Parts: sequence; C-alpha cells; structure tokens
Amino acid sequence: MTEIEAVRFTVDGPVARVELYRPASLNAQTPQMWERLREFGRELRGDVRCVVVTGAGASFSAGLDRAVLAGGLAGELAALSDEDGEARIARFQEAFSWLRRPDLLTVAAVQGHAIGAGLQLALACDFRVLSLDAKLRMPEVSLGLVPDLGGTGRLVELVGYGRALELCLTGRAVGASEAVSMGLATLAVDGGDLEGAVGDLVAALLSAPRDAAIEAKALLLGAVGRGAPAQLEAERAAQLRLLRGLAGGA
Repeated sequence: MTEIEAVRFTVDGPVARVELYRPASLNAQTPQMWERLREFGRELRGDVRCVVVTGAGASFSAGLDRAVLAGGLAGELAALSDEDGEARIARFQEAFSWLRRPDLLTVAAVQGHAIGAGLQLALACDFRVLSLDAKLRMPEVSLGLVPDLGGTGRLVELVGYGRALELCLTGRAVGASEAVSMGLATLAVDGGDLEGAVGDLVAALLSAPRDAAIEAKALLLGAVGRGAPAQLEAERAAQLRLLRGLAGGA
C-alpha cells in the first residue's frame, strides 16, 4: 500500500468522509499521511458542510508510526534551524487544524485506540463519538516529547488545565465512559451502533441553516480568547449579518 492509499477520501453531497486506512498497523500515522490530510482540507469543495473522520479496522489510530521516529524524523527535525524546524511542524499541524474551520462541522468516529497523534486528530474535530471499547491516551511526554498537533489547547478547552496536565503527564488510558463524563467525548455507544450514532449526529448538525451554523461556531471558537465586551460585540455583528441575510432572502 502506498502512503496515498493510506488515507481515503469520499464526498457525498454535503458530507465528506476521511478514513485512515492502515488497519494492519492500527492506522499509525506518517508525515506523508499528514500531507494528504492537509491537501484534502485545502482542496475541499465549498458545498461540503460536514466532515466525518474514521479509522479502518479495530482502532481509530495508534498515533505516529514509531518506525518514522526510528527512521530519523526526530533527528532530522532537531538538525533544522528554529525557523525551518517550526515551519516543518507547522505544516504537520495544518493536517489537523483545517478541521476547526468555522464553515465545517467535524465528527470523529472513534473505536479502539486513539493514542497520541490519533487522539489529537480526534480532538481537532468538533465532536467525538466513541465506541464503548475506545481507549484514549496522550503519551508523548513519556517519550520525552509534547503533543504538537494542536492537542494541548484542545485538551484544556475540553477538560480544564488540571485534568489536561494529568492526562499529558501520566499518559494514562481514558475509557469511553470516563471520556464522556469529563467532556472529552460527545457520547459513547456500542461498537455496532457507532456508524448509526455518527449518522444521526451528522443529520442533526445539517438541519441547522448553514449561515447560522457558521456564525455560531465562529462565535464559540473565539469565546475563550475574547473578553466579555468583545464577545458581546462579536455576537451583535454576527446577528446583524444573519438578520440582513434573512431580510434579503425574504
């Protein structure tokens, strides 16, 4: 299998589907797969409203393929200048960050393991639907590294600083029920019901008018970084845009 075949993309009307397809290695990720994800995000059709991210086989993703690190990626990055090294990692980050765009609603369907980069990919999505056998881990610190694909900020947003720090420093596994209770996941279902639950969620998300959904996501994405006056101002501006759009349509 080539690296191009290791990530599969389909588009059906307003819904795109991204599938990591290396089931024999529990969908372990490589920089080449990240480049494919980055390209797909950049080339995605404008009429797509929802993206579902899945992994083939028994697990969502076991994280970065250890063979990549053993093959010299760590040394290669360490040998670069600060500017070039950060630019290279920024390109990796773009493989995940497009899933946070305000014009898209994104859902991770997670079964089995979501470890390291696998968990960070799931965290990049707006929603995470887990099978009851799911195990989530962020073990980078135990390897002498840190999560660098957007996972640190998302963890703090979802579970708070203290819990995020505990998960990163211990690298412990979080089961599906605990993940839901701490806000790390949206819901957990039996494995056989995972596809149906994701389909129901996607249908509910698509029932919202697109312009209102985009404005709402943009407001919520920016809420943490804004002070109260700035958030109120952003709400006013968004509401006026929507009202004018409705009036023009009428």
